[in-house]
Formats: sequence, C-alpha cells, structure tokens
Amino acid sequence: MVKECRKGGLVPKLVRFPEAASLGIHAAVLLASQCNGLASTHELAERLNASEAHLAKVMQRLVRAGIVHSTRGPKGGFALARSATEITLLEVYEAVEGAVEPAGCVFGTPVCGRKTCVFRGVTEELDARLRSYLASATLADLAQEEETAHGGAPDHQD
Repeated sequence: MVKECRKGGLVPKLVRFPEAASLGIHAAVLLASQCNGLASTHELAERLNASEAHLAKVMQRLVRAGIVHSTRGPKGGFALARSATEITLLEVYEAVEGAVEPAGCVFGTPVCGRKTCVFRGVTEELDARLRSYLASATLADLAQEEETAHGGAPDHQD
C-alpha cells in the first residue's frame, strides 16, 4: 500500500510547478516511500487524487527516462529503477517537463511595459535557487520529510 498524500502536497504555494511535473514528483516520492512491491497507476492516482489517464502518461515519461520501471500484468505496476538517494527532483522534473526554464515575469505577463522588468534580479535569484534545490534534493530526502511530517513510517506492502 502506498502512503496517501495530504492536500497541499510537497510544493509550497509560492512555487507553482506544472501539474504533470508535480504528479511525477509526488508519484516518485510515493514509490520511494515503499519498502517493496509495485504500485499500480490506479493505486497511485487514488493516493494523489489525480486522473489515472494523466498519471499513466507521466509515468511513461519517467519509465523512458530510466527513473522508474514498469511491470505489466495483473500484479504489475511501477517501482523506482534506482535508489531514491540517486534520483534528484531536477531529474524527475526534466523527465516530465523538459529543461527548467527561467520564470520570466512574476505577474505572468509583462504589466510594466518595460524592456527590463524591475523584478528581474529577484526572479533570476529565485530561479537559480530553485534549480539548485531541485538538483541537490533527492526522492529519499522528500520521502523522509513526508514521513516526518506525517509521523511514523510509511505504509509497506507485504
């Protein structure tokens, strides 16, 4: 059984990841929390309160990137292809979304009409720090944070 995620998830409100990247990271962290066994798309989608079809597409991207492996059949599912300590959040993000791009205008559209945004320095610093965090944090780190936040060991499959 995979541990259920609480609403609010792993990403704070200030940083908005695309839905597919968020699903990929959450699913990979759930897989990292398992001691053994496989988790099906159906089971992961239920735990993440997500569309099974959308999650299946995300999981296939993670398979193609060598982050997870899949086993077909009635007892099939997904498991991490490598140790959770070896897989960074940046690797998962880029497997799903491609390269991390600078955020650009903090308002979503250039509202100031200026060639250079007054927030440029701030957004460049935030982009650099986010990229650095994603490159250094592993699935094991987030799985441990989730375990600590929810009190107790993750659910195990027997």
